[in-house]
Amino acid sequence: MQNLNAFKELISTPKKVVITTHFKPDADALGSSLGLARYLKKKGHTVDVITPSDYPKFIAWMDGNEDVINFENNKTRQKAIKLIAEADLIFCLDFSALSRINDMEAVVRNAPGVKVMIDHHLYPENFSQFSLHDTNASSTCELIYKLITELLGDKALMDIPTGECLYAGMMTDTGSFRHPSTTPAVHRMAAEIMEIGVNTNKIHRRIYDSTSFDRLKFLGYVLSEKLTVLPEFRVAYFVVTDEELKRFNSQTGDTEGIVNYGLQIENIVMSVIIVDRPEAIKMSFRSVEEFAVNEIASKYFSGGGHKCSRG
Repeated sequence: MQNLNAFKELISTPKKVVITTHFKPDADALGSSLGLARYLKKKGHTVDVITPSDYPKFIAWMDGNEDVINFENNKTRQKAIKLIAEADLIFCLDFSALSRINDMEAVVRNAPGVKVMIDHHLYPENFSQFSLHDTNASSTCELIYKLITELLGDKALMDIPTGECLYAGMMTDTGSFRHPSTTPAVHRMAAEIMEIGVNTNKIHRRIYDSTSFDRLKFLGYVLSEKLTVLPEFRVAYFVVTDEELKRFNSQTGDTEGIVNYGLQIENIVMSVIIVDRPEAIKMSFRSVEEFAVNEIASKYFSGGGHKCSRG
C-alpha cells in the first residue's frame, strides 16, 4: 500500500466507516468485507457493510451477516445512501472499478469520504485515495489478512470469526487451494488461521455441502442437457435461459461454479456459461494452461478479470 503511514494515521482515531463490495457478492467479497468490518470495530470504528445486491445463502453464515445492508432493498436503501454520504472512510473491496457496484456507483463516487480500494483484479480505476492492489494475490481475503497482520501489525486481533470469513474467501477463490494463484504464502496464512482455532472442514461443508434439492436437480439438468462441447476448438459451453432458471426455482448463487465443469473434460482449455437473466445476460469464462480468457472478455464484452477467469 502506498502512503501506508498516512493510512495508519487516518484509521488511528474512530471513524464512520462503510465497507462495500461488488454486485452479487461471492465468498471472497463478503468474507473480506465482514472480516475487515470485525477488525475495524475492534479498533473502535463505527462500521456498516453495504452490498449492492443480495448474495447466496451458502455464505450467509458469516459473522456480521445479520447486519449487512442490501442496497437493492427498498426498505433500507435510503439508510444506505445516508450512511455512505456521512462516512469518513469508504472501503471498496474485491472490485477495481466503481461500475461493479451497479446502482451504488454514483452514490459512492460522489460521497465525500476517503475511499480505500483493496482488490486483486486487473485494470484498476483511479477512484480511491488509498489502495492495496495486487493482481498476484489469490483473493481479496488474502490482502485483508496481510493488511491486518503484517501492514498494521494487529495479528493479535485475528480471532475465530474473522479467520472464518477470510478463510472462506481464500478457499473459494483458489478453488479449494488448487488454482495457480495458491502460493506458499496462502498456505501459510491458511495454517495460521487454523492455529487460531478455525474449523476449516466446517467452512468447506457450509459452502460446498449445503445445496438445495432444487439446485442439485438444476445442476444435473444443466450437465445433461445444456452442455455443448466443441472438441475442434477445445471449448465447452453452457447456455441457460431465464425460463430454465424459473423452472428449477433458481436462487442467487445457483449457477456459480457450473462453468468449471466444462474444464473437467479432457483436452478442453476454455469453458463458458451464458445465463439469460431478466436484468442482463451474464457470461462467465474459465480457462486453463496459457489461454487468457480475460483478453476475450475485455476485447468483445467490456470485461476483464483474471487471466484464467472472468465473470
